[in-house]
Amino acid sequence: MKRWSVLLFPFAWIYGVVTTLRNCFFDWGWISSYPIEQSSIGVGNLSVGGTGKSVVIDFLISHLKIDHIPVVISRGYKRSTRGVVIATEKSTAQTLGDEPYQMYSKQGVAVVVAEKRVAALKVLNQIKPHPEVLLFDDVLQHRYLQPKLMLLTTTYSNPYYSDHLIPWGRLRESKSGAKRASILLVTKCPKNLSKTARQEISKRINPLPNQSVFFTSIAYHKKLLNRQKEKALASLSSSFFLITGIANPEPLVNFLKEEGKIFEHLNYPNHHEFKPEEIEEIKKRKQTQTIVTTEKDFGRLESYFSSEELFYLPITMEFLEEKEAKEFKTLVASSITKN
Repeated sequence: MKRWSVLLFPFAWIYGVVTTLRNCFFDWGWISSYPIEQSSIGVGNLSVGGTGKSVVIDFLISHLKIDHIPVVISRGYKRSTRGVVIATEKSTAQTLGDEPYQMYSKQGVAVVVAEKRVAALKVLNQIKPHPEVLLFDDVLQHRYLQPKLMLLTTTYSNPYYSDHLIPWGRLRESKSGAKRASILLVTKCPKNLSKTARQEISKRINPLPNQSVFFTSIAYHKKLLNRQKEKALASLSSSFFLITGIANPEPLVNFLKEEGKIFEHLNYPNHHEFKPEEIEEIKKRKQTQTIVTTEKDFGRLESYFSSEELFYLPITMEFLEEKEAKEFKTLVASSITKN
């Protein structure tokens, strides 16, 4: 920790008092929270961005849509629209937000974005076929509603129990907020993480009797995709452009380096909205080179480049142990009410 960061402690303390009081008001019933009777799963975190929530939502969609009809409900961060918006074929990353658009365009499931998630519940009867399971994205601090099952994501490299409140650290609220989750997912773990290391992390988390802790990693595909084409990652024998606008591109950068790839990395802030002059600069610099980006960034870039120029590298979530994957799916299934 940098020495000067201690100067931020007083501001973090004030922020902590405010967020603690807010949570107390909900706990005491002074602010109403809407319990959802329908099958519902919330995914959230205690930290600011980069904990893998969208990858978890993607995993849940792939698992649930085999036997159920899910709908994703999200705030739609940095979208150009306001109010409640139901995704349609005319939707874009700008009108929905990059992550909701990614879910809609990739998974083909219903998506609703709304600043107030409770308002989104009022339009679900307009969606056909009618959704059976509600998936709430980034909802841990949105306490105006109570999903039946809450998942919390925290990264292996920066777990919430070692962090501090904003602005001293990256926590949105105190560590005690983890008690509201039934499942805690330690994400972006090394695939060879030892059992001893996992036990130590679980000890630090100190889960409650009603909580389960699981360990997951990110798996990068070996094929690059866009709407029309696919190509093997191995076919990129020459230098290419890597463009990222995510919270932590380091795992992707490390993966590509391990694959022996040579590339120039243009790193933008998380959820970056590309300006026309930035696109022109990218086109000028890349010349004939291929552009590789993330699934989330692809939706913001695809209108500017052809299917010959722009590809994304898909990722999926994997559990470190198969028995954990089965246990996780069992817990999810037990939260779903039979129709």
